[in-house]
Amino acid sequence: MREELNEKDLIYLQIARMLEDDILRGVYKEEEGVPSTNELSRGYSINPATAAKGLNLLVDAGILYKRRGIGMFVSKGAKERVREKRKAAFFDGYVKPLVQEGKSLGLTREELRAMLELAQSEGENDDE
Repeated sequence: MREELNEKDLIYLQIARMLEDDILRGVYKEEEGVPSTNELSRGYSINPATAAKGLNLLVDAGILYKRRGIGMFVSKGAKERVREKRKAAFFDGYVKPLVQEGKSLGLTREELRAMLELAQSEGENDDE
């Protein structure tokens, strides 16, 4: 539990996102346990019901599953489910608005593609 909670987003959504991030990074692998509701509530000083709501969101998405009396575990294929979910959100939240703004500016596909390639190459240079 490394990350800090922020004031602007709903806490249970932040809990779910942090666990998804950890699954993507390999902190929690398939069939491994994740922190319990009580561990999350103590670690972040939040209501256990709020922590449970974040965990249950991931259960509903098939990312975690419950073992009665034992805890929550990462589902098989969870990493790919999270990746696909995030890709869809990225498409809807960034790519579609980007294309729409490009249209309003009169950009051609080629111009937009060139801009994306430039941004990507600049991003690769920033990593060095």
